[in-house]
Amino acid sequence: MKLTVYPSALAGTIIAPPSKSVFQRFVAASLLSKSTTRITNPSFDDDGLSSLSMARALGATIEENEKGLLITGGINPIQDFLEAGESGLGIRLFTPITALHHEPLEIRAGGSLTKRPMNMLAAPLRKMGVQFDSSDGFAPLRVNGPLQPGVADLDGSLSSQFVTGMLMALATLDGDSTMNVSNAKSKPYIDMTIEVMAMFGVDVIHKNYERFDVFGNQEYKCEEAHTPGDWSAGAMLLIAAAIAGDGLVRIAGLDNSYTQADQSIAGAMLFAGCKLANEPDGIRVTAHKIRGFKFDATDCPDLFPPLAALACYANSPSEITGVHRLASKESDRGNALQTELGKVGIRVDLVDDKMIIHPSPIQPAEIDSHEDHRIAMAMSLVALGGAPIIINGAECVSKSYPEFWDDIANLGADVVPVR
Repeated sequence: MKLTVYPSALAGTIIAPPSKSVFQRFVAASLLSKSTTRITNPSFDDDGLSSLSMARALGATIEENEKGLLITGGINPIQDFLEAGESGLGIRLFTPITALHHEPLEIRAGGSLTKRPMNMLAAPLRKMGVQFDSSDGFAPLRVNGPLQPGVADLDGSLSSQFVTGMLMALATLDGDSTMNVSNAKSKPYIDMTIEVMAMFGVDVIHKNYERFDVFGNQEYKCEEAHTPGDWSAGAMLLIAAAIAGDGLVRIAGLDNSYTQADQSIAGAMLFAGCKLANEPDGIRVTAHKIRGFKFDATDCPDLFPPLAALACYANSPSEITGVHRLASKESDRGNALQTELGKVGIRVDLVDDKMIIHPSPIQPAEIDSHEDHRIAMAMSLVALGGAPIIINGAECVSKSYPEFWDDIANLGADVVPVR
């Protein structure tokens, strides 16, 4: 699908979509529970649906009514394979949980996920009694448990997602376990996991994100869990308002009930001179001059695309640190941003671990989304304040934010399909 996004003036209030990161953890915890959990404000983006599909394949009973989702847990697979779709969190979260079962199961992937490395799963799972195989370090994965309590060593430099899966699975074993993690990244996402586990009555003790002690024989139980708004999606909306807001724009539904790494977007925007205010009905963004900024996104790499869009409108170059976290996403986001922003007249330098964005007048162009939802959304933000941009592969936003095009249109964005 091709869409043209034109310069627009935004105003009004929009509700941020539910957090897919929190929702997927809720689904996993509900699967591990021996009782029924009601999840309100569920996330039905592609990643959320993949997590529900995997939970159902592993034996969860899932019903939907007007009050949300009812998930009754219990691992009793109904088939010998799981479909992770393109969800990186989904496959890394559910692989250790799949390893709780005592028979072989295959975990399949689609699209860009087939190119994302999974070799960090092998050693810790094998050390804890699991037969594990992959396709040269990539999906599909083949797992045959059961996972045994003990000590595991894990390299956390690529992603915290497998740490999440291991922590959630280890708590259900019939003995205590210790997980030693080197080079842990995205620590706020680990905090989120521990918070969700605590919500379900399960405890984890850690020391500096390097040693995690998990007591066995714990039971997951939570009658109702409400999915908060997604700060990753909210970052796109907040920056759209900062770039193209005509007066006031309010983004509702964002709170601090669970740690979300991308909450730091607020601080980054303040560094850039944006005006934000918390109000009872949401975060108010007032259009203001944007200045060049420096920001370390190592622990929140999903903020690179929206912050790069914001930097295009600054009064001087901006510098974002953490480029090494971008290579194994839905695209190689560092190179994708450099290429696509270059098409609209913005020079992007990748120097060591830094991305330096040099603001310049935006030129009309046709760009490629690289089948990456965050690239598509970020380039639409660039268009809103500068010049018409045709976005190829615009449908990829369904991975995390299916309503994105409708939501920004409701704020006043001029978004037109290309026939």
